[in-house]
Amino acid sequence: MKVPPTKTQEEMSKEAKSSYFDLPALDVSVAFPQATPASVFPKCTSDYYQLDDLLTSEEKAVRLKVRECMEKEIAPIMTKYWEKAEFPFEVIPKLGALNISGGTIKGYGCPGLSVTGSAIALAEIARVDASCCTFILVHSSLAMLTIGLLGSEMQRQKYLPSLADLSSISCWGLTEPDYGSDASALRTTATKVEGGWILEGQKRWIGNSTFADVLVIFARNAATNQINGFIVQKDAPGLQCTKIENKIGLRMVQNGDILFMKVFVPDEDRLPGVNSFNDTSKVLAVSRVMVAWLPIGIAMGVYDMCHRYLKERKQFGAPLAAFQLNQQKLVQMLSNIQAMLLVGWRLCKLYESGKMTPGQASLGKSWNTLRARETVSLGRELLGGNGILADFLVAKAFCDLEPIYTFEGTYDINTLVTGREITGLPSFKPAPLRPQSRL
Repeated sequence: MKVPPTKTQEEMSKEAKSSYFDLPALDVSVAFPQATPASVFPKCTSDYYQLDDLLTSEEKAVRLKVRECMEKEIAPIMTKYWEKAEFPFEVIPKLGALNISGGTIKGYGCPGLSVTGSAIALAEIARVDASCCTFILVHSSLAMLTIGLLGSEMQRQKYLPSLADLSSISCWGLTEPDYGSDASALRTTATKVEGGWILEGQKRWIGNSTFADVLVIFARNAATNQINGFIVQKDAPGLQCTKIENKIGLRMVQNGDILFMKVFVPDEDRLPGVNSFNDTSKVLAVSRVMVAWLPIGIAMGVYDMCHRYLKERKQFGAPLAAFQLNQQKLVQMLSNIQAMLLVGWRLCKLYESGKMTPGQASLGKSWNTLRARETVSLGRELLGGNGILADFLVAKAFCDLEPIYTFEGTYDINTLVTGREITGLPSFKPAPLRPQSRL
């Protein structure tokens, strides 16, 4: 019988250290008991100017329904999924039961909400988690809306009902590696063949694409050089979707790279309403209004979190809320939110009355994201060290706002859209270079 060798002092020391470092992190409520983490979401305290008075009873009901779901179902798990950069598929049935997908579309199982009601629903999702809101935005206000506005009756009947209840998921593919702001210059091609079309090219930054059942894709018609739209099935031969890794914001959103390697799309899945890039503006006009409400929701959540935190957290024998500097920052955050809410509400009313211009939509999106950036930065300051922990919402919101500041038109591009409208002079392209004189 062999006697096992005796462990050396060095080996025992290594084992002890390994055991020490392998201990799980303390739960944040144990490690920092003085303030409540965002898994128990704070009540809404940011509607200082009582926006609810401007809403219909149906819009108020939507707000309360979405708020309850997000606070109870999403808030307890969002930090875990955000840290892992994984999408919480377990919440899809819960979001589907809210009956908000499809937004303003009437019929086909869609809710037929007002523009304001749809925007309010998105803001309430973003208040708790911007990734879940982006998931719904892409699925509902881009992909579904494109089918609803620019698809055939057969396509609407075939696709919208399952998309409305989230039993199937969609994505929307416009952006390419070489063309973001200059989206109309896209290179993905669609070549007509017998019975359909062959798509070749590449898309990038496409949210939901790694698990979408239906992909709404824009490509350049090889014969006419105009932009056309197509509905692509996830199992189409030659289609490849891969996840973009290492993002610092909207980490739960599964953005992807899409390759089209001679992907066949049948004629019945070409969107008949997309015959030029201008046709996409019918969708982008609505979606840009919706996107303007994401920063509103994020800022509301950050304010609510800071408002509760400053009352709970004590230093120098008093709650942080008692200090003048903190109160000033909190009021600045609240002021921004009131202005953002009123801009968002007015945008909805302009659209509903048929008066909204592209410049007004772009100004709303750019200005709201700018003010939200300031608001979230102030919240990060107010929470001190806990301002860099996702457990207290602000750090996560701080990071999530960065891609929102950029997508659906960067801040700069959106301001130029408004600038073009108010001056009549486009300034997107730099002046051509003049030949240099040899003298």
